[in-house]
Amino acid sequence: DILGEEDEQDRVPLHKLKLLGESEELRGLLLNPHLRQLLLSVDQAQDKSSLVRKFMQEPLFVEFADCCLRIVEPPEKENVLPE
Repeated sequence: DILGEEDEQDRVPLHKLKLLGESEELRGLLLNPHLRQLLLSVDQAQDKSSLVRKFMQEPLFVEFADCCLRIVEPPEKENVLPE
């Protein structure tokens, strides 16, 4: 898949992708055979985006997606007072 100019903002830098490979939580999720099958289906699908939208109804897939996002885009600390 080739990203268009409008998709460039969705590109994840290599150093953040490496963090995914180092995550024990993510590795634990990937031990689940059902999740692995879902990911394989997305990888092999012609229309990946609509399949991802469908799978976002599956709690296990949402847990996986949320885990990935927490790693590559950690939540900003809000309302934290400096010490």
